[in-house]
Amino acid sequence: MRQLVVDQLSREERQNIESYLKRHLRPGPMTDLYWLELPRELWGAAQQGHEECAPFFFAVELTEKQAIFELLVRSSGNLHCTCIGYPEPRQRAYLLDFFDHLLATEKIRA
Repeated sequence: MRQLVVDQLSREERQNIESYLKRHLRPGPMTDLYWLELPRELWGAAQQGHEECAPFFFAVELTEKQAIFELLVRSSGNLHCTCIGYPEPRQRAYLLDFFDHLLATEKIRA
């Protein structure tokens, strides 16, 4: 799995990231899992025509010492479909912008 990982988080950094994720993302089906929804205008070729699989999102997992951002566009309605895949450049840029903004806003140094 392709991922962006921030590791060696201090307790304070972890708390700051958790607070930010709770304020800005939807909670996932498990504790410490969050969904960054992909706006419709960023749906790629793989997602077009797959409205029944929407919404599409990136998963963000928070562990004790890490924040893990998956580089995979997921479907909330279907686990096995051709609309799931690695992000196109502008989808990836959307995730990276969110990632960079979180780190800057919360002053994460890890």
